[in-house]
Amino acid sequence: MNKYEELNAALGTLTIFRKILDEPVVSRLRELLYSLDTSRAAELYCAFVHELYKSADSITDWVTDYVAEDENPYIDRVISGVRPGPALEERLDAELLILDRLAALDCDGLTAQLNCALPLPRFESRPADIAAVCRGRIAEIPTKGYGIFARYHMFTLDENGSLVPVRHPDPQTLDSLYGYERERETVLRNTVALVEGRGANNVLLYGDAGTGKSSTVKAIANALKDRGLRLIEVRRDQLYLLPGLMDSLEGSPLKFIIFIDDLSFGAGDSDFAALKAILEGSVSSRGCNTAVYATSNRRHLVKETMSDRDGDDIHASDTRQEQLSLSARFGLTVTFLRPEKELYCEIVEKLARESGLSMDRDRLLVKAEAYAIRGGGRSPRAAKQFIELLSQGVIE
Repeated sequence: MNKYEELNAALGTLTIFRKILDEPVVSRLRELLYSLDTSRAAELYCAFVHELYKSADSITDWVTDYVAEDENPYIDRVISGVRPGPALEERLDAELLILDRLAALDCDGLTAQLNCALPLPRFESRPADIAAVCRGRIAEIPTKGYGIFARYHMFTLDENGSLVPVRHPDPQTLDSLYGYERERETVLRNTVALVEGRGANNVLLYGDAGTGKSSTVKAIANALKDRGLRLIEVRRDQLYLLPGLMDSLEGSPLKFIIFIDDLSFGAGDSDFAALKAILEGSVSSRGCNTAVYATSNRRHLVKETMSDRDGDDIHASDTRQEQLSLSARFGLTVTFLRPEKELYCEIVEKLARESGLSMDRDRLLVKAEAYAIRGGGRSPRAAKQFIELLSQGVIE
């Protein structure tokens, strides 16, 4: 048995990292190693390199990235707080040596086996210490995550409640948000407490449209992603999935914001019960790793009309109290009110400087005020839209 046959056989014994065998890069490589002495070897080699090229030029880099992000039985033990036994530790060490051999696969040595006169694609490799990579990432799980959480920091849910990564998240930063510094600082302090495991409140960001409520949450998630914070956005019609989601996150060393944007309910809408069930007003118990952040234009979240008060509900007062109690269960409510003219003008000026606009100040502010009046009122969103249109020449 030559070294390539030995490598193929060793890959077949992988147990902890067995999912790597389903990866196209490895499955194509194994197909090649099974067929090195056939006329199809060159074709199979090119198929292997084709899969590798989709994500890397180097087999070493590919294996290193895979091991750093893989979610496997060993990682599951670590995350759950159960110390792996001697047998699992021994097996991990053995498999990391196999992956070392895979990561150091030599292009010249492999192509020499193909007996092909045609030019073939090349890949890079180098000696690797996969064990050091793996052990290092295990130590960094509380901040860098594991599995899908190592690759992405923002997620949505599909209809089955499974996490869907946001591959191109909103790059919003705290530095790019102007005005409402006190409000944002309040939300940031609460989130830092969550990240540091000191306990945090569920947060309701309430206020006028376009004042930066959603942007605040996304900017904070971006700012703290390297400290182990992840954001999962849940739509209002997915609230029934919340209990299962919370159960799946329990015990993770990462911290999670469950984000519900533009939250509100109709008077006869009972979907709020799922949210109400998981809100306790405070999540201050030490070790809790989730907090619910919701934005809304309604202070009390549930739409109520005068006709509702004249209905046939015998205990109408109790019903209203039940509806109003939802917002009361958020331990922290931060209000974002429409800015006064002075603040609006300040935001416009800062955005104009940032965009490199050199328009006369008085003329700039007159046009900005006119745009706000036509657009429904002053807000940071209106200021941003105005500057964008001005920069594009749509507004002169």
